[in-house]
Amino acid sequence: MSGIPRGTGTEVENLSVQADDIRSQSVVVARYIRDARRLVEAARAAGATVGLVPTMGFFHEGHLSLMRAARDECGYSVVSIFVNPTQFGDGEDLGSYPRDMEHDLELAAAEGMDLVFAPSAAEMYGGGQGTMVEPGRVAAGLCGRSRPGHFRGVATVVAKLFNIIGPDAAYFGQKDAQQAAVVRAMADDLDFHTRIRVMPTVREPDGLAMSSRNSYLSTDERRQAAVLYQALTRVRQAALAGECSASALVQSLEREIGEQPAVELEYAQVVDPDTMQPVAQLGKRALAVVAARVGPARLIDNILIKRRD
Repeated sequence: MSGIPRGTGTEVENLSVQADDIRSQSVVVARYIRDARRLVEAARAAGATVGLVPTMGFFHEGHLSLMRAARDECGYSVVSIFVNPTQFGDGEDLGSYPRDMEHDLELAAAEGMDLVFAPSAAEMYGGGQGTMVEPGRVAAGLCGRSRPGHFRGVATVVAKLFNIIGPDAAYFGQKDAQQAAVVRAMADDLDFHTRIRVMPTVREPDGLAMSSRNSYLSTDERRQAAVLYQALTRVRQAALAGECSASALVQSLEREIGEQPAVELEYAQVVDPDTMQPVAQLGKRALAVVAARVGPARLIDNILIKRRD
């Protein structure tokens, strides 16, 4: 954005010598909280609204779509890259989570991001994290039940990012519907001024939701994983054709997904899209959600059901 300081010095990296063409050829990288704050404050002082895309990196088209939304809607766009240890449980894939910082920075530059905030765990948590954000009932079921403490870690790191960056808007993907609901509830309950923007799920040609963890899948596992979206699509069709019973829709999900031997269903449910609580009968809006283990990957997906009656 013309006229907004981009930062200099050893603790802020400019990836291109052509800093004037920030939109197409360069991006600033802040490794330290103080530098990120300084750059964002300068942008805001110049009159820009600030958009934030929180990520754990290893970018795919889903991440890029969020960056485009932030770039298009805000004057100064920030993407964070931080594999957050507090949202991983014992035995989960913190150590093996895919990372490619060099490629991520190239993609962020190509998408016109103004700032990449890429702190270390030591920078974010210092010697530890004595204070944590405890999410409410929206985090209790589904992934919250399967991954105890996960949403506590998510809420805490997002709250920290909101305090560091102070975004006017923050962008999340619909694939992570429960995460988005947790963040929205936290922002409301703790009076953050940030507007939560939930953007459509980006999918592969066969419907599989894009995820960094898809890289774990073998060719056959990848083929069988497509059943998640196929089953969700059929459930939505059944609901739009008049099926109102949530239990009948859940049974349909369980039956179809169970036909693929590589796919181990963790849960299938129909919930209220705001509270993430199970419903017995469909109203005007409902969310069908699934989680499954496919080989080494844990995959989640969902589909929104909107009825006219």
